Amino acid sequence: MSSACVPTHPEPLSPARAGAPTPRSTTRADRPPHPATPPRHGFPPDGADLSASVAVFLIALPLSLGIALATGAPLQAGLVAAAVGGLVAGRLGGCPLQVSGPAAGLTVVTADLIHRYGWRATCGITVLAGLAQLGLGCLRVARTALAVSPAVVHGMLAGIGITIAVAQLHIVLGGSPQSSVLANIRALPAQLAHLHPAAVSMSALTLALLLGWPRIPGRPGELLRRVPAALVAVAGATATASLTGLTLPRVDLPSWSSHALAGLPEGPVLGIAAAVLTTALVCSVQSLLGAVAVDKLMAGRPGPQSRIGRSDLDRELLGQGAANIVSGALGGLPVAGVAVRSSANVRSGAVSRNSTMLHGVLVVVAALLMVPVLDLIPLASLAALVMAVGIQMVSLHHIRTVTRHREVLVYAVTTLGVVLLGVLEGVVLGVAVAVGLALHRLTRTRITHEEKGGVHHVHVTGQLTFLAVPRLSRALHLVPQGADAVVELDGSFMDHAAYESLQDWRKAHTAQGGSAALTGCRMGVRSAEYGHRPEHDRGPEYGHRSEPGSRAVHRRGPEPGTGRGPGPRLGGSADAGHELARGISAFQRDTAPLVREELARLAREGQRPSQLFLTCADSRLVTSMITSSGPGDLFVVRNVGNLVPLPGEESGDDSVAAAIEYAVDVLKVRSITVCGHSGCGAMQALLTAGSGAGTTPLGRWLRHGRPSLARLADDGRPWVRLAGRAPADKGEQLCLTNVVQQLEHLRAHDSVARALAAGKLELHGMYFHVGEAQAYLLGRSEGDEEGEVFKGVPGAEELHSPA
Repeated sequence: MSSACVPTHPEPLSPARAGAPTPRSTTRADRPPHPATPPRHGFPPDGADLSASVAVFLIALPLSLGIALATGAPLQAGLVAAAVGGLVAGRLGGCPLQVSGPAAGLTVVTADLIHRYGWRATCGITVLAGLAQLGLGCLRVARTALAVSPAVVHGMLAGIGITIAVAQLHIVLGGSPQSSVLANIRALPAQLAHLHPAAVSMSALTLALLLGWPRIPGRPGELLRRVPAALVAVAGATATASLTGLTLPRVDLPSWSSHALAGLPEGPVLGIAAAVLTTALVCSVQSLLGAVAVDKLMAGRPGPQSRIGRSDLDRELLGQGAANIVSGALGGLPVAGVAVRSSANVRSGAVSRNSTMLHGVLVVVAALLMVPVLDLIPLASLAALVMAVGIQMVSLHHIRTVTRHREVLVYAVTTLGVVLLGVLEGVVLGVAVAVGLALHRLTRTRITHEEKGGVHHVHVTGQLTFLAVPRLSRALHLVPQGADAVVELDGSFMDHAAYESLQDWRKAHTAQGGSAALTGCRMGVRSAEYGHRPEHDRGPEYGHRSEPGSRAVHRRGPEPGTGRGPGPRLGGSADAGHELARGISAFQRDTAPLVREELARLAREGQRPSQLFLTCADSRLVTSMITSSGPGDLFVVRNVGNLVPLPGEESGDDSVAAAIEYAVDVLKVRSITVCGHSGCGAMQALLTAGSGAGTTPLGRWLRHGRPSLARLADDGRPWVRLAGRAPADKGEQLCLTNVVQQLEHLRAHDSVARALAAGKLELHGMYFHVGEAQAYLLGRSEGDEEGEVFKGVPGAEELHSPA
């Protein structure tokens, strides 16, 4: 999916995990409901912030020590950076829920600085990098950093991950790392010949716990997985090493009285300037991308906590700069936003920046009071933890993504450059290749001219920019005066120069008695061969880029003068077949080229949807549009009234049960969503007919909705509600109630019950108000087992989009 998309079907988050209080449940007597109260931002902290800060602290403590070990810095420097990142960046930054601290992405840069200039000079460089970040923040250039190709960023992180993993492997085996990746690889055979059994055994135990802990099945596993795997891995190895009396290197935190502070760096000015630039660049890009990722996580989390708002990237850059100044001055590692800790903070239900700051306070307390416990940690265990983090930075998902977008060369060059030359050199190489590739694509424009049946066709394939204007002019001048001509544009971009050249030729050609039709998906014009008269005065939206995938269909505007969308509108007239044919033709011409590559991949690999989406057959519900999904994302079941018959009650037609079984047992979907909608005709029919027996096929089918009608009439149950307002009428109330009732029917199916018990499936309720174009996700009121409430999903205007 595109990064600019704002999905209304977020990553599965159960109400318990969402962690934010919702309005109390209401009964008939105390309706209508009140809107959810916004989160607090001051002290005393919210309970959700307190619990989230503890979860983040438990992850940050071992990782901070491990990253300090990987850089060759004093181990206390990692704790200093974690505390400063939480307190300073957490208080001043523009992304309240992003957690900052020592980051794995900075390990290679910091290790190289320590090797070249020494530790105190490295702290001084960190201070200067913070000042550079302050300057960039004041210039308000934060959003410019997001213009860097994702292939360059992913390649940089992959190169850093490889470097970290190869270096830490030596410590895992009981040795010491060398100064470069190639030196580490050359020294590996000798290291394998001289293994340290105690270090290897503790490293293996750490990796086993780290990988196995999140995979503990069943309900016990669900409870145990709340404890971070990193903490369990390091604590398990530490306890084992202490109880067995193994002799191996351990953490050695010196007295804070001997802690080294920042010093002035000495050396060539250009070398120090490059070091400052590299540190500031990596810190800034990682932090800004992390802020964007947090915005996406918040977009997928319903409830009051989503009202925090999108990140202020320039303020985030200022906050990160201030944190680096303080961290460097106090003898800490460079600070940046950290994805693992930020994700844990959001998913733990944090509602304000207090959680980030409290985690910093907890790190300070641990650094002062837990030194005897920290000194028991084996260094091999920390090295194994950091090595695993480094391996995870080489993401197969990112590799598949850049391959699909034909940017694997940029990714590979950046990765190899970082591994062999250094971070700054690798990023510069990657940017250069990305620019060269973009220019190559812009110049790959194919222009042909041919005559068919007296009509001259000029076909343009590729990006139409000023570079192709001379060839376009030569092709257009091959069209004789007074002839009929069609210019077919088969590309995704046209700049102003090409647009003006086309329009000037068209005006001149028509003035001489000829005709000129401009066709193509960028022109907003239907081709004459499909039965539409070309509208010559309508030009393309030059400078517009179309995104690949089926989502582009839903971004096209209405047809002029009709108020209709681009697809066919089928009615009862004899023209319906022609409308359908025109719609199919428009798909083949405009959309098929954009989705062909993705559909070809799905045809090869098969479907792997993550969700079963069960909704109504109503024509106004366009599932791909309201969920911003594309081919292969959703397994969709539609029927009248979004009903889920109880097992054994479909009377010979097991289509819904079969779809559920296939989705859960064969496709292994991770979530099932039941989506109702406003103005549902099936619910109106239920209200009108009541619980009477149906004699028609529709009446017999609607009997599966009678439990929803009974639930609505049960005075002992609180009504299902909409956050912020009461249901408009009884019909809307039944629509909401029906979603909850059908979720109960889902749980009665054997395949669903098994998957829920194993913790492999989540159920979600959704309500779409057609007239408001607003989606609501089902939550639960705190302290009330039946206090269901539908909470609105924020719109694009409330979310940050990096595009």
